[in-house]
Amino acid sequence: MRPLVVLGDAILDVDIEGSAERLCPEAPVPVVDVERQRMRPGGAGLAAALAAESVSEVALITAVADDANGRVLRHLLDRDVEVVAMPLRGETVRKARVRAAGQSLVRLDTGDGVAEGGPLGAAVVDTLRSAGAILVADYGRGVAAHPQIRRLLRELDRRVPIVWDPHPRGPQPVWGVSLVSPNMKEARQFAPGYTEPEELAKVLRDEWSADSVAVTIGAGGAVLANGKRLSAVPVPAEVRHGDHLGAADTCGAGDRFASAAAAALFAGATVAEAVDHAVEVAARFVAAGGAATLSARDGDTTAVPGLPPAHADGSALELAAAVRARGGRLVATGGCFDLLHPGHVTLLRRARAMGDALVVCLNSDASVRGLKGPARPIVPERDRARLLTELSSVDAVAVFDESSPAALLERLRPDVWVKGGDYAGAELPEADVVRRHGGEIALVPTVHGYSTSRLVAATRAHD
Repeated sequence: MRPLVVLGDAILDVDIEGSAERLCPEAPVPVVDVERQRMRPGGAGLAAALAAESVSEVALITAVADDANGRVLRHLLDRDVEVVAMPLRGETVRKARVRAAGQSLVRLDTGDGVAEGGPLGAAVVDTLRSAGAILVADYGRGVAAHPQIRRLLRELDRRVPIVWDPHPRGPQPVWGVSLVSPNMKEARQFAPGYTEPEELAKVLRDEWSADSVAVTIGAGGAVLANGKRLSAVPVPAEVRHGDHLGAADTCGAGDRFASAAAAALFAGATVAEAVDHAVEVAARFVAAGGAATLSARDGDTTAVPGLPPAHADGSALELAAAVRARGGRLVATGGCFDLLHPGHVTLLRRARAMGDALVVCLNSDASVRGLKGPARPIVPERDRARLLTELSSVDAVAVFDESSPAALLERLRPDVWVKGGDYAGAELPEADVVRRHGGEIALVPTVHGYSTSRLVAATRAHD
């Protein structure tokens, strides 16, 4: 199978989180008592990690330095993405946001790295030519401006769909790409004198000779100039009214939009269908917490000191009590988790990044039989719990016998209850319990093509 290839400048993003309850005596600035540090791929690295949630094979062509930040960045990416490296001149770019009570106070940028402009290695050329679709995630650090890369993209644009997420410091998109996706601020910088999204989309489509331009407008969705047609693409009503998008952290929304559009084109969608899909996916991504849900803890250590280790028994309640006592944020999710697959792993990793500890509420064998029929589960509860506790994203497992985890959630009282995006629009029976205790519901997009029932059916079909 051909990969979806992401091309662009990767950055190491860091969120330093804490509390700010006093001012510095030397100056009227807040003092932040640091409680945790979270790291994630940024720039094209974030776009690639997000694409990997929709497509099974993703390759990232980016410039990487062999320095401390570069090694951390490679480690974070290697879990889900094949990194095809170009040389970087200078240090890996690191952007650190200092936050307190959910509010960004300052961003600290270090690193001056830019992509070398010399001849491309064979691996870069071969990866580009093998692409089933290409996403250019330009962050103005030289990858998208590389002359040989631009020649290759012009050669490929008639054979594979290309989505270009532009940057004001970067070059113009090569002519003829399938879709260019600036946000409103970027579009106004590219086309001075124009202010409305409709006119910006039309002007930039003509200026760049692109098949289509989608100007994204945050909670308003996007405006698409597709050929000679102009259309508004709103955020679906159930997302717009149900998830409070206006107050959410929009970090990474543009990367989520572009990666979802590229994945849809990769799967054979039209540009209009891809943009419609991307608007919904990006809105749900923001509502679920944005890029912060992809973060890994610093050193993969426990964010709240002194938490007990994970166990597949009642210690989940002890863990919950310890998190609350230390002012931490408890996340819970639930399911059968029969035949653990990549979709489960992505859900658990993203859920864990939403707080300081993750408890998995696991359906017992009797509960699974009641929901799925007498032939399930395939794996007994003891082994399913053991597999889950072996994952670094899971801090504890609690087994329940009922069809719903509502009674267990009454005792756990999580701050966040996470379910897969396939539950969008459905009223969860346990939602009232979570909200009554002050918790919130977060939906994480599912990984296309993975479900236990489908895997079981495919296995039996081959017997």
